[in-house]
Amino acid sequence: MSHPKQLFIGGVFVALSAALLWPALSTRHNATALAAPTKTTSAKQAALPTTPVAVPKGRQVATFAAGCFWSMEAIFKQLKGVDSAMPGYAGGRVVKPSYEQVESATTGHAEALRIVFDPKVISYSDLLDVLLTVRNPTTLNKQGPDEGPQYRSVIFYHNEAQRVAANEAIRKTGAARIWKGKIVTPVTPFANFYTAEDYHFDYYNQHPDQPYCKGVIAPEIEEFHAKFKSKLKVQPKA
Repeated sequence: MSHPKQLFIGGVFVALSAALLWPALSTRHNATALAAPTKTTSAKQAALPTTPVAVPKGRQVATFAAGCFWSMEAIFKQLKGVDSAMPGYAGGRVVKPSYEQVESATTGHAEALRIVFDPKVISYSDLLDVLLTVRNPTTLNKQGPDEGPQYRSVIFYHNEAQRVAANEAIRKTGAARIWKGKIVTPVTPFANFYTAEDYHFDYYNQHPDQPYCKGVIAPEIEEFHAKFKSKLKVQPKA
């Protein structure tokens, strides 16, 4: 990675490259981490754990994965109609995983975002438009400098209407040729979401000068502002 992620803990930036934290991995991409269950795997082992979804009255919930959740949170929380954008881990086999476990690429989880939104202000299709435009949906197990299955893009749908909307959004984005490559983002039924540790919340705004935030996330936000200016809660300073 050209811009390894770092945490700001106890006044010190700590690099989170796989080479340092998990020497057994030659890269952050672990191609076998998401291998399909073998024929000897029991149905109980193959089934993913499930978590309940609390939906406030008059609101809806969207769950997306598309690379680093520091960036995703910083982007989606700025949209009108979004009440909250919570970073976490979704779609994996391990119950209540830690950040370190997820980054080891062995849990099946992806860094994800749970979005609670007001459908009277912003639609699910609007959120999909942002997701498929600002985040690259054509790179498998990769988003920008971050590589590995934990950085894959996934649309976790909560109901049939979301499934239909997601597939239609992918079709439209592909037809518009916004990206050169083929969209590989899967549309998958929601199974689980585990909230990330507290220190991940509002990470970009808390550490704007951290190398990863400054070198990777800031340019992504600038692009987002340019493309979705009319949908922002607060207009960016000139």
